[in-house]
Amino acid sequence: QVQLVESGGGLVQAGGSLRLSCVTSGRILIGYTLAWFRQAPGKEREFVAVISWTGGRTYYADSVKGRFTISRDNAKNTVYLQMNSLKPEDTAVFYCAAGARYSTTLQSDYDYWGQGTQVTVSS
Repeated sequence: QVQLVESGGGLVQAGGSLRLSCVTSGRILIGYTLAWFRQAPGKEREFVAVISWTGGRTYYADSVKGRFTISRDNAKNTVYLQMNSLKPEDTAVFYCAAGARYSTTLQSDYDYWGQGTQVTVSS
């Protein structure tokens, strides 16, 4: 079975930074796209960022473009989300996901999900 485990969440002041990590284990997900989604209190889960298998293609939600950076290390089976200039509206549970479809932003295209890590940004 495939498992995705996120870490790195926490409480940070507005303007601060956090780096999320997500380690995949179990079956090696060769060729899989990895992505981050988030769900704020009272809202639906939304797309944040996606990275292709080679790392050569990335795409971001407009709300995080220029502040967040997604990257991956396939040798470590890990995807990262560097979050800078955090805002209170970034407060959410962040989830990583893995899917076979190329660089998709649709939640339904993702086969495997982590349990999430809480990010809280205080004003």
